[in-house]
Amino acid sequence: MGVSRVTVIKWIKKERIIAYSVHGRWRIPYSEVERVLRGVQRVKRVAVYVRVSSNTQRSDLERQIESLKLWVSKNFPNSEYVVVTDIASGLKEDRKGLRKLIEMAKRREIQAVVVAYRDRLTRFGFEYLKTLFNTLGVDVYVAFQEESKDYVQELVEDFVKIATSFASRIYGKRSKRYKEVVSCIGEAVKDSN
Repeated sequence: MGVSRVTVIKWIKKERIIAYSVHGRWRIPYSEVERVLRGVQRVKRVAVYVRVSSNTQRSDLERQIESLKLWVSKNFPNSEYVVVTDIASGLKEDRKGLRKLIEMAKRREIQAVVVAYRDRLTRFGFEYLKTLFNTLGVDVYVAFQEESKDYVQELVEDFVKIATSFASRIYGKRSKRYKEVVSCIGEAVKDSN
């Protein structure tokens, strides 16, 4: 299959493949190996989706592209790929790149979408988008695992993202009032730590 042992163990833990632990060693039924191989062979074209929030993060955009190209070449060695980019908030629903991905999936031009992290595809509703793509016959792969965060830290980050997004919609990103709101939120977060 052209993947490392570590990748197979990740697949087992994510329940992407069925395996049984026998005396501390993983055993994978042959039927499961055949199923996975059929899936790998089925993927002829992969969409690599990368997103950053602003133009000041263009270098991060390039890093994402390069790391995902390597990931695709290791995990789908016989597949071609297309790179789709967005420079927009993960909260924004009408991103050109995201719309392009959905259109490509509807036209059966891709069999997989690969993102670096879950939040690169969307800040909220990742499972909804994954279900949509799966319904269209497209698998969604998250290449890298984010460090686990505690529950409160995740809620605070989500709150900051939502409040910042709403402030930019109400006041505009360049307004003085927007900057005051963002500053106030930043101070509140610092005080809570």
